[in-house]
Amino acid sequence: MAQFGIQIHSKSKTKNSGNGKAKNKNRDKKRSESGGYFVATKLGAESSRKAVRIRGGSQKSKLMYAGSANLLTKDGYKNVKITGVAESKDNRNFARLNIITKGTIIETEMGKAVVTNSPGKEGSVNAKLLG
Repeated sequence: MAQFGIQIHSKSKTKNSGNGKAKNKNRDKKRSESGGYFVATKLGAESSRKAVRIRGGSQKSKLMYAGSANLLTKDGYKNVKITGVAESKDNRNFARLNIITKGTIIETEMGKAVVTNSPGKEGSVNAKLLG
């Protein structure tokens, strides 16, 4: 999705240093300060992941399509199939496009559940049963 670009995590250029004087730029931005692109985890028949290199040479798996979720019930965790996306707190269009983010209410075989993790960053969907 082109509307979500990379975020640069660095100190603000507009805030002053305490005495009213504007800050001077002493160096350029580093590659390590840039965040990743937004991963729109979509609902799919099968789960598919993508490996991405992160800082230090390690790898992180990003979930591209989600078919099932680890659902927390009173008995413990169960792996259940996701049937649909009910609503999203981030963007109402995400529910229409079947995009799963943290806080999204999904429909599963056992009922409605809320997503408790960030699937695009962690590579799986963890959810808690509602009601």
